[in-house]
Amino acid sequence: MIKCIASDMDGTLLNSTQTISEENKEAILKAQAQGIEFVVATGRSYQEATYVLAEAGLKCPVIGVNGAEVRSKDGEVLAATPISKELARKVAAKLVEKDVYFEVYTDKGAYTIDADKAVSILVDIVVSANPEANVKEIVEAAGARIRDGLIHTVEDYEILFASDDYQIYKFLAFDFDADKLEEANESLAELDNLAVSTSGHENLEITNKNAQKGIALASFVEAKGIELSETMAIGDNFNDVSMFEAAGRSVAMGNAGSYIKSLCDAVTATNNEHGVAKAILEVLLNDIN
Repeated sequence: MIKCIASDMDGTLLNSTQTISEENKEAILKAQAQGIEFVVATGRSYQEATYVLAEAGLKCPVIGVNGAEVRSKDGEVLAATPISKELARKVAAKLVEKDVYFEVYTDKGAYTIDADKAVSILVDIVVSANPEANVKEIVEAAGARIRDGLIHTVEDYEILFASDDYQIYKFLAFDFDADKLEEANESLAELDNLAVSTSGHENLEITNKNAQKGIALASFVEAKGIELSETMAIGDNFNDVSMFEAAGRSVAMGNAGSYIKSLCDAVTATNNEHGVAKAILEVLLNDIN
């Protein structure tokens, strides 16, 4: 019997307008009412994840920043796996050398040195992945990252690296030039103790090698007295693979690529067709083991 459901956010729980549909919300509430632990497992910072959850009227634990941080339903930090400051400087230097734009995720949220680019890149990514979506709505949603303080602007990332007030959780690198991204990936491979994944063709997600969704999910359910065999994971991309491998039941979104689908036990509907709700209701109705 499934006792814990872990869901990715972008491309999974969120639709193309970066919101949680009423259908997904109701399915989550129904699962929670039946005593099932629902946890978000996302590449987003805690601040960005809870912003969207709060808009939908939902509250749950968050495995954030690809597993670099785990927080309780009430926001208490349960676990953190940062990148050392020395290693962070080396990562930044390699990305700068390859002329790849990046943002830095910390325990106090995400940071950029170019606010306009932070918005425009997100718009380009969402539009390219959802060509049928309303561009005006996407621009409005992307702009909220800056307006609502979900991503902060800093003059120099060294301010974060030099201060004891910040833990460095993740680098999120973007470029629409696939060759340039691959060169950056190869350069990063020269560094030890890193995990490099992706949540889209145009990005790299760089964390501590032990900061992965699957590792964080395993620790989370163990603390809850739940077996991994009693856990279902839902996602759509490569940064969800470790979670698929850990969970007893893995579900790929209908909008996932063919390789991701091949790794999973089941495929649900797309993120614009309330695929998370359908996966949850299937479990509730059929008592899937």
